[in-house]
Amino acid sequence: MSIPEFLLQMSIVVTAVVSLLTNLSVLLCFTQSAELRAHAPGIFILNLCFSNILLTVINMPATFIGVAEGAQPLGDALCRAVGFAETFLTANAMLSMAALSLDRWVAVAFPLRYASRMRRRDAFLIVACSWTHALTFSATQLLMDWGGYSHAYASCTVRLDWKKEEVEEEGGEEEEKRIRTPSAAYATFTVLFHCGSFALCLLVLCVAYLKVLRVAKSHCKRIDVITVQALLLLVDIPPSVKERCLAEQKKRRQRATNKISIFIGTFILCFAPYVITRLVELLPSVHIPRYWGTAAKCLSYAKTSSDPFVYCLLRHQYRRVLVGIVGRVLRKNHLTAAVHNAGSTLDTTDDNCVASIT
Repeated sequence: MSIPEFLLQMSIVVTAVVSLLTNLSVLLCFTQSAELRAHAPGIFILNLCFSNILLTVINMPATFIGVAEGAQPLGDALCRAVGFAETFLTANAMLSMAALSLDRWVAVAFPLRYASRMRRRDAFLIVACSWTHALTFSATQLLMDWGGYSHAYASCTVRLDWKKEEVEEEGGEEEEKRIRTPSAAYATFTVLFHCGSFALCLLVLCVAYLKVLRVAKSHCKRIDVITVQALLLLVDIPPSVKERCLAEQKKRRQRATNKISIFIGTFILCFAPYVITRLVELLPSVHIPRYWGTAAKCLSYAKTSSDPFVYCLLRHQYRRVLVGIVGRVLRKNHLTAAVHNAGSTLDTTDDNCVASIT
């Protein structure tokens, strides 16, 4: 086993473990908190978590085996099914992130009308549209038999469909000869899929979060004006208090920018190399190296482990629920241990009494 193969295998294992733990933690928070289940964005979070978990359970093990063995890990029919699942789950996860960005924009830009504009029924309708969009591309891939094992990505995914042309030999017999040109139908499907998933979601993310940032900055400016006026009136406060207030102003201005940069940056960092590789692969003169294709695939898998932190676990509501769950578990274990120790003490006392009597 070479060092690049070992690193790729380790990255898949680490990504899978972190993805399962974090996404299951988010689902656990939903089961334990009625407040999280009551809000419409929770439906988008659940849809994203289920997509990440299924991608982790179905596609990552197949890719791990493909990297380890350097060959097709599953049978043809099962490999096509895994490729179908990857197309559906990846597109569905991207659209869920776009839906979350739209929800944040509506909540920030229209806070008084948010409850009427983003109801649970509306959230279910958006999820249904997301499923329909993702199912359209994955079903097309399955019907056209474009799913299978790709050596360049060491996984069961959408594979390149080469054009075939018939050439006549000197003896008059005809044979098929593959040329390095993807079929027009496959090239159209690939471009439409990535434009309708990655490019569309990136556009929605940028527009929605930039609008959110604009509203947040306007709020910060109004708060800053009020704070400065208060500081000018309170002439007797110590300079250290003024410095802390001004520092808090600066942190508040940077907080929204940092969050939005994380939302958009992780999306581009994880998906852009794989999408660009897929589009460049359509050029006849380009050959995708196996290590590069597999590394781009593993980087796209990394989004499943970062999503729970980006959208859930770093927020106060989820942290509070997780702390409560951990506290209940620790108290339960402490009480169980205390009861066990008390029982052992009573048993020892009874044995000593019996021994003294006899």
